[in-house]
Amino acid sequence: MSEVIKILMVDDHPMIIEGYQNTLLATKHDDQDLQIETANNCDTANQLIRKAGRTEAYDVCFFDISLPASQDGSIASGEDLAIIAREELPNAKIIILTMFNESYRIHNIIKSINPDGFLIKSDLTSSELAEAFQQILKSPPYYSSTVNNYLKKSITSDIYIDDINRKILHLLSQGIKTRSLKEYIDLSMSAIEKRKKHMKLLFSVTDGKDESLLNEARQKGFL
Repeated sequence: MSEVIKILMVDDHPMIIEGYQNTLLATKHDDQDLQIETANNCDTANQLIRKAGRTEAYDVCFFDISLPASQDGSIASGEDLAIIAREELPNAKIIILTMFNESYRIHNIIKSINPDGFLIKSDLTSSELAEAFQQILKSPPYYSSTVNNYLKKSITSDIYIDDINRKILHLLSQGIKTRSLKEYIDLSMSAIEKRKKHMKLLFSVTDGKDESLLNEARQKGFL
C-alpha cells in the first residue's frame, strides 16, 4: 500500500517548480505516492492553503520567500504564507527555499517560522533536495550548508521584524505615504511612527529617512 504524500510547492518561476517536481518524483521511494499542487503567487497559494485546512491538509509545503505580493498587500512573501500555513496546517512540514543568504534574514525566518527544512537555492543540488525531502519526512529539521554555517556562528542577530513591521516596510516600498498607512494597518499614527522609529534604530539608519530604511531593509533581505 502506497503512502500518499500531499505537497504544495510555491515559487514564482514555473521552471524551478518543474525542476523540484521532477527531482522528487524521480527519487521518491517505491511506496510513496506524491500528489503535488503548485502556486506562482501569494493569492493562489493562500487560497490553496486555506482550502486544504478545511479539507485534505498538505503533508509538506515548499515556500520560496520572494513572491509577488497578494493584491491587497496583506501577504508580501513566502514568509507570510509559511506563517499562515503554520496556523491552517499545523501538522504540515514547512520547507523554505530562498536565494537570500544574509544572516539577518536567516535568523529572522528561523525565529518567525522555525521551518522543518531551510534550503538556500545556491547550495541546492538535485541529490540534496531529494535527501532533504526524505529526511524532513522522517526526522526534521534539515538545513542546507549556508544555514548551518550561520547558525554555528556565535553572533546572533538582534534584528527581528514582526509581520506588522514587514507590512509597514512593504507598503512604504510600494509608495504609500506614512500618513496613509493607518488605512492599511489597524494601528494609530503614533504607534506606526513608533514602529518606524524602532526599525530605523534596528537598521542603524542615521539620517532618519524612509528611503534609507527601505534601502537597509532590502540589503538585509527584508524586502
